[in-house]
Amino acid sequence: MSNLLSTKPYKGTRDFFPEEMRFRTAMFETLAKTVESFGYEKIDAPLIEPLDIYLAKTSEEIVNQQIYSFVDRGERKVAIRPEMTPTVSRMVAQKIRELPKPVRWYSIPNLWRYEQPGKGRLREHWQLNCDLFGAANEQLADLEILQLACEIPIAFGANHNDFSVQVNNRRILNSIFEKKLNLSEEKWPEVARILDKRLKIAESEFEQMLASAGLSASSIELLQDYLQNGTDFLQKNDDIDGVPELLSLLHNLEKSGYQNFVQYAPGIVRGFDYYTGLVFEVFDQNPENRRSLFGGGRYNNLIGNFSKDSLNAVGFGMGDVTFAEFLKLHDLLKTPPRQMHAYIAMFEGEELNAIQLATRLRKSGLNIETSVGAIKLGKQFQEAETKGYNFVILQGSTEANNNVVQLKNLSTGDQKSVSEAELLTIFKNA
Repeated sequence: MSNLLSTKPYKGTRDFFPEEMRFRTAMFETLAKTVESFGYEKIDAPLIEPLDIYLAKTSEEIVNQQIYSFVDRGERKVAIRPEMTPTVSRMVAQKIRELPKPVRWYSIPNLWRYEQPGKGRLREHWQLNCDLFGAANEQLADLEILQLACEIPIAFGANHNDFSVQVNNRRILNSIFEKKLNLSEEKWPEVARILDKRLKIAESEFEQMLASAGLSASSIELLQDYLQNGTDFLQKNDDIDGVPELLSLLHNLEKSGYQNFVQYAPGIVRGFDYYTGLVFEVFDQNPENRRSLFGGGRYNNLIGNFSKDSLNAVGFGMGDVTFAEFLKLHDLLKTPPRQMHAYIAMFEGEELNAIQLATRLRKSGLNIETSVGAIKLGKQFQEAETKGYNFVILQGSTEANNNVVQLKNLSTGDQKSVSEAELLTIFKNA
């Protein structure tokens, strides 16, 4: 019986071999550049947090079914972070009085959720998080976060035919629950979660879930009116909270040039209980991948779990799995080639000379790989070609004495003698 361990990664996780890592790095670099152009600064935090920070406001599904939690050796209940928003709120609360406002932070943390892996869903993923705390004008902060959400896909070359941003306001929904349906506040999260599942289930199942939650036939009919008739419903029910700020936001987005990207969608709820205002989701427009790419919203009360001082906040999180699929499906990002310049082959007995040459070239900014044991030149050339190098450099004692190298082009077979200075010019102009 074999005692060999499996070479497969843990279920729901990925190995990143060099090619996949180049794609991920290129994606993360463009994300960071785009976010930083809005003035956001990068942060990071521990992978493990006290379990309590998720019990307070995080989605019930995540806490009860998906969180990786355990008791450490000090008898503390801890969890591997399933999301970043509670952590960021904790960090802001930690220095709330000394941080210059508004606070614009972003991160690309590693997150874990115990769920069934599937298309766009893994147990481990990375997530771009962007958060704006303490804005003097919440309307302008909401506008900025939606602009940023649009500019991220645009930075990769996407247009309004590729994605759409669907917005709503939880104040509107909460007001409907309170004023139109007469629901107790304890019932709001349950009904909101049912609404959040609406697009993923059959209409009959959706209505049955609402009935099971205690809604009458007339209440279900009113909710359907709200979901299906957009701004017409809002105009007929002008006593609903949050309507003026939503309409103002849509107007400002139009005036800012984002009218083709953003639309009002009353069915957008978001599953987290901490949202207090704006909520939105970004959807892929490709018929083969009609799914949410990322989303977020306003969460003004989360800081209050950590500090007596209050601070308004708005932000979003974008998982790398779904966004990478979006980029590949729309052919928006190719895997960058490996950044390499040349391979230095070694003559037997003159290895130190080749190593010294490689050191000088690396200090001049070139990426240089050397042989580490293939004695025969033929094997070294074969190794260089297998690894994808176009050029091999040779420098024996004769070339070293004359301050030149032999440069061989593996694609054409041409070989010529050049100085080290000429060599640097050749590669830097390539």
